[in-house]
Amino acid sequence: MNAVRIIGGAWRRRVLRFPDSEGLRPSPDRVRETLFNWLGQDLSGQICLDLFAGTGALGFEAASRGAARVILVEKAPRVVAALQENAALLQAGSKVEIIRGDALQYLPSTRLKFDVLFLDPPYHKGWLASLAPHLAPVLQDDAAIYAEAEYEIDSLADWRTVRRGKAGSVFFHLLRREPV
Repeated sequence: MNAVRIIGGAWRRRVLRFPDSEGLRPSPDRVRETLFNWLGQDLSGQICLDLFAGTGALGFEAASRGAARVILVEKAPRVVAALQENAALLQAGSKVEIIRGDALQYLPSTRLKFDVLFLDPPYHKGWLASLAPHLAPVLQDDAAIYAEAEYEIDSLADWRTVRRGKAGSVFFHLLRREPV
């Protein structure tokens, strides 16, 4: 089993374990620290969606920092089982909901409106372009999107990159909606 550590909030220093799975790349500590500096350390009351949850590091980190509700969507059964074990270990209760499913099927099926969307899809499969048309109905007007990709992103649907960084070969971005 592999491991990643939660770096802030109520579950700081807790270790999440996850299995090997194709394309699974946990966001490094330094990148997550930068992300939560951008978003703010306190996500109290926010509803977050970790659409390609993988290790769950981004979603669990948001819950640790006070998010009211975090939905983790993951397709791989072994990875879903690990997410459920980690949620139980953290005693996340109803704060964290884990859904086994496909991202493109989940978005049109939810009635929730999210404040923060974490997107770290498998690389080289065109996921970001496929998801773009489905984002507006599920995001609040002032929602933030955090996206990791193998290339730089300037925009995603109505959202424009306002902060960016690079760690190794990974580009990471914070996007906000352009004012109308």
